[in-house]
Amino acid sequence: MLPQFKSVHFIGICGTAMASVAAALQDRGVRVTGSDQNVYPPMSTFLESRGIEVREGYCEENLADTPDLVVIGNAISRGNPEAEAVLERKLRYCALPELLKEAFIRGKRSIVLAGTHGKTTTTSLLTWVFDHNGLNPNYLIGGIPNNFSQGARLTDSEWFIIEGDEYDTAFFDKRSKFVHYLPEVAVINNLEFDHADIFDDLVQIQTSFRRMVNLIPRNGLLVANGDDPNVADLLEIDHCPVQRFGLGAGNEVRGEALKFSEKGACFEVGGAVFTLPMAGELNVRNALAVIAVARHCGLSAAQIQSAFETFQGIKRRMEVRGEVSGVMVIDDFAHHPTAIAETLRAVRVRFPGRRVWAVFEPRSNTTRRAVFQNDLVEALSGADAVVVAEVARLDQLPEGDRLDPGALIEAIQANGTESAYLPDAKSIAAHVTAAAKPGDIICVLSNGGFGGVHEKLLAGLKA
Repeated sequence: MLPQFKSVHFIGICGTAMASVAAALQDRGVRVTGSDQNVYPPMSTFLESRGIEVREGYCEENLADTPDLVVIGNAISRGNPEAEAVLERKLRYCALPELLKEAFIRGKRSIVLAGTHGKTTTTSLLTWVFDHNGLNPNYLIGGIPNNFSQGARLTDSEWFIIEGDEYDTAFFDKRSKFVHYLPEVAVINNLEFDHADIFDDLVQIQTSFRRMVNLIPRNGLLVANGDDPNVADLLEIDHCPVQRFGLGAGNEVRGEALKFSEKGACFEVGGAVFTLPMAGELNVRNALAVIAVARHCGLSAAQIQSAFETFQGIKRRMEVRGEVSGVMVIDDFAHHPTAIAETLRAVRVRFPGRRVWAVFEPRSNTTRRAVFQNDLVEALSGADAVVVAEVARLDQLPEGDRLDPGALIEAIQANGTESAYLPDAKSIAAHVTAAAKPGDIICVLSNGGFGGVHEKLLAGLKA
């Protein structure tokens, strides 16, 4: 594998996928370096633990050793000093999905898990089902599953399980990442409008998913959410088999007799009983997709359930960061209104009768915009108290395109929910810790580091 590349430099190395692949390359004896301007846990500590040198900030001097290959992350744009130096000096470069396709996936049996919500959880759960049953799969996950020490692993297995992101590949390749992943089996969990910085509407997103579907071979399989009307148009194909999963009639893999408790979920599929140590209907749907794929790949219901019982979740997915004086701080990656609403519902199932705070950072390229102004009101009103932080990178958006946090707070208050708009992690922690009471759940919702608000909350509670 990559015998000609003895050194590889990653621009934007602290992205979850970038960091995971960098660590996997280093495991194979490649000298790895990287740079990033957003260096924060968990990926920064993960890279440090692997002995990978991370240089904070971008500058041409980071390429002084002339690496054999430069991997350019999809968050990097023209004007980045390292990217400009790569082009000017004609260094060999590629995007991460290209590296994955040619160096790691080709020749393997690729399982690609895609959709607007639940990709990381579903990919982690399927990977654990395979690993628990001795299949030792290659995998790449956009997060760090608690059953594993890292988000990527390269093995001699024929299986490669990969989270399929619809976001664009790089500034020089505007196709979705998942079109590079050579799917033999593809999963579509759900479809909603997201990524307003690169897609104009839902139709464009559907077109991108259709391109992935068109790559599935005739001996492969498309596994899709049969309850989602936005997915339905993608299933009218005849070049490969299609299997639907969901809760409604007409799904080949149908979840029935659902029961939820503090311990998680219980449901049946074709008479077989499954229990899952995760709360919420969304996670049941994630599990149904995993059951469909695992059965197709030869695993029995008993083998699947055995893995479910020992699944430990993923960092930043309803992750309990600590509890002080009866007040619990939970970290969750949710940033789309649907994901926020599902997370808050799952928190209420898991911790019934407790007051729930939603502390939200509008940081993603979609939630920074006005496109979800009304949807966020409904989603956040699922909490008992809401705090919204300042919109990230506000100066990069035209005034008419920006989310209006003041109007958001007013609308949430009109729904009868206590809410506040505060600029930063320090002021948020001071406000929340002053008002929190024993038994409260503080659910932090952000796809970034959020200024270390989790640690500030815990420190404030201790004080």
